[in-house]
Amino acid sequence: MTSRRQFLKASAATTLSLPAPAFVRGQNLNSKLQLASIGSDGKGLSDIKAMSSHNYQQYVAFCDVDLNRTIRVKELSPGTPIYQDFREMLSEKGDEIDAVTISTPDHMHAYCSIMAMKMGKHVYCQKPLTHNVWEARQVSKVAEETGVITRMGNQIHSHQFYRTAVQLVQSGRIGKIKRVDSWCAATGHGKSGHISRPKGSDPVPESLDWDSWIGVAPMRPYSANRCYHPWGWRDWQDFGGGSIGDFGCHILDPIFTALEIKGPPDDYFAEHSGMNDEVWPAQSMFRFTVPGTEYTEKDRIRITWHDGGRLPSTGWSHLPAREGLPSSGSLLLGETGSLVIPHVGSPRLYLPESGFSEDYEMEESRDHYHDWIDGCILDEQPSDGFDYGGLLTETILLANIAIRFPGETLKWDAQSLRFTNHDEANHWVSRDYREGWDLPKIVG
Repeated sequence: MTSRRQFLKASAATTLSLPAPAFVRGQNLNSKLQLASIGSDGKGLSDIKAMSSHNYQQYVAFCDVDLNRTIRVKELSPGTPIYQDFREMLSEKGDEIDAVTISTPDHMHAYCSIMAMKMGKHVYCQKPLTHNVWEARQVSKVAEETGVITRMGNQIHSHQFYRTAVQLVQSGRIGKIKRVDSWCAATGHGKSGHISRPKGSDPVPESLDWDSWIGVAPMRPYSANRCYHPWGWRDWQDFGGGSIGDFGCHILDPIFTALEIKGPPDDYFAEHSGMNDEVWPAQSMFRFTVPGTEYTEKDRIRITWHDGGRLPSTGWSHLPAREGLPSSGSLLLGETGSLVIPHVGSPRLYLPESGFSEDYEMEESRDHYHDWIDGCILDEQPSDGFDYGGLLTETILLANIAIRFPGETLKWDAQSLRFTNHDEANHWVSRDYREGWDLPKIVG
């Protein structure tokens, strides 16, 4: 076994995918990593297809609360069992499943992830890892306790664009970082932030288990206008995290990776264009401060986030005007230059003496999905695991608490998991879990 493991590690170091059958379970040297999906269409389907391109994996079960959304995985893998309840799937197929991919609405990420990890399954979960801050802490804790291999599904983390931006910062090309601005063009579907819950109740399609779709959230009637399932859920506070919930773990990822930020923010200030108790605002601004590192000018650094099409002010002669910025991305102001990191685009280096510069080499992309499978096989945790993903998720979910109290500065005590100056804000650190979906009992 030892020589086999050493051979696989040596092979994995030189190739992206393993060149030989993998040692996964027990004595069976020819077995592949046995995967199961929770969520099997939309992003779930793209995750499944990406995982399936690895030579030493196979899906042994698919699950989706809407059986109409399993048609394409049936075509992809005929004969593979289909489930509507992931709990039933894990119970019946648990002995065969090594790892799960989770691609559900945000509010179910933590429940699915924790149940799977408690059963010893490796987990790849879409971003953000959870729906509230308490869940982010629990997911990170359970991952550490169980020792399973984890990865958050912000695949741009492994793309050459973000990897190059990280290298430019850490190599000192723009000196120590003084300020960070990030922004996102996305605007909530509600536009005004005041859209109301649909009235009445529509018949639930026979293919859909609405109770399981609602899961941990408060029950509400099904609506046939697609405002919840399958696409509109992200705008609703009970299920998603709005624009920063959707894009924060992408756009802030190269910032946290490059600066090697290890601790959560300690304060928040937010403003927005208007919201109610149902949906997130159409436009938001957040300012928060995180601990400084060897890559920052001071021992604390301020990060400002804009969404809904708002752009930051550049304010320096060597930088482009707002009109020259990408629609979504980040700007890092350094001591000796600045870096613009577009959301999915080549980084743009600006130096005071010469302006825009292309004097750098691009890093190579890695396969975010294959690297996780390789890690599961070799028992080696890749970057972007739940320790890092939990911190990034906590950061954006704290913003979605601050947005409920615009114009106020909230002081966050990460150790006690509380705001020290705002008792009302502490109500939103966790949520009340619906009967039958009590996550605290799963955490144990």
